[in-house]
Amino acid sequence: MNQEAEEDSDSPSHHQAQVQQVHPPDQGWRAWQAVVGAWCCLFATFGWINALGIFQDYYEKILLRESSASAIAWITSIQTFILFLMAPVCGKLYDNYGPRHLQLLGTLLQVFGLMMASLSTQYYQLLLSQGICASLGASLVFHSGLLTASTWFKTRRGLALGIVASGSSIGGMVFPILLSRLLTEVGFGWTVRICAFVVLGVLTIANVTVQARLIPEPKPVVMREFVKPFGERFFLLLTAGTMLGFLSLYIPLNYIVVYAQANSMSTNLSTYLPTILNAASLFGRILPGWLGDHLGLFNTMVGMSFLCGLTLLPLWILAHTNISIISCAALYGFTSGAFVSLVPGMVAQISEEDMSKVGVRQGSLFACISISCLVGTPIGGALLACAKGGFWAQQVFAGVMMFAGCLCYVFARLSIRTAVMEKV
Repeated sequence: MNQEAEEDSDSPSHHQAQVQQVHPPDQGWRAWQAVVGAWCCLFATFGWINALGIFQDYYEKILLRESSASAIAWITSIQTFILFLMAPVCGKLYDNYGPRHLQLLGTLLQVFGLMMASLSTQYYQLLLSQGICASLGASLVFHSGLLTASTWFKTRRGLALGIVASGSSIGGMVFPILLSRLLTEVGFGWTVRICAFVVLGVLTIANVTVQARLIPEPKPVVMREFVKPFGERFFLLLTAGTMLGFLSLYIPLNYIVVYAQANSMSTNLSTYLPTILNAASLFGRILPGWLGDHLGLFNTMVGMSFLCGLTLLPLWILAHTNISIISCAALYGFTSGAFVSLVPGMVAQISEEDMSKVGVRQGSLFACISISCLVGTPIGGALLACAKGGFWAQQVFAGVMMFAGCLCYVFARLSIRTAVMEKV
């Protein structure tokens, strides 16, 4: 009776928001339109970041020859850090105002940053333009697109987010090839400008197609709401598992080429390994999402992270021939792809009681991931130096972290099951 009276007193827009929150459509033109838009967001942001290894090599050899490799690495590594670190801010802005303004501002910042990078010749200029400005824009676009797609689906959420995540795989294949060809033909400035125009075209589609399902309700910023989710067992375990997984996630991507060349693979063949890895990751993002809809997202994540750990610990250590290294890269790309496609869906799943807070929850988790992204690869580099050129130390570290993350996902799954049984 009280609930009915309360609903009668609500405004139509608020009532519509309540209905929409409880009943994601899981189908329809607007839902799949949001998937297309979010796919474009990940193509232009995460896909661009997957091409940063090309810049590292170019800066070291040509544009920033006077700077150390470690200093140059900050230009590229800080982009991944900012992409995830800004998640709480993006999540709160999304919950309060929806995706439209975030998409527009993010597009302008990313394109402007890249255009300024094309004119840069000094270290500090590239750090400010490419490292900070473009990354801030990419973060706004990335999170608003991902959050929008997750709110339109429930039973098909895994498949939808898997398709969305495949955008970063396609971008991770397109941008490196584009950069490698253009840098030698038209030079650095026009190469970055052409890529900026590609980003602008793709994000124009995103601005038109990424539309909110939930009506935003502006609320004041309360820092406690970003910390509150960590009081839930399953959210804490999900965060711990994802942080451990991301500690090792980028180590193979950054060192697979060096490892292959150290094992007598030709330079020409080894440069194709990131493309092979990203191509396999395309299937590793869509298929686990589809399986997650049928077997459960947490169950699927447990299986994929375990397979990823097996790829890292025994298989990567034993891979010394061209065929075995290529196979290992492809298998790792497939198994690691689940981290991009399943984690946002897992956050949405444990937030179904109040989807209006999914932005804050995802923001808190992604902010934690940013720490892993910042320190994971340097740890791998330090272990490589400690082992005096041997790769076994970083391989063991990557494998152990992935298995530890898998164990956290197991406990998170058990914790959710216990919570459900307690409610019953």
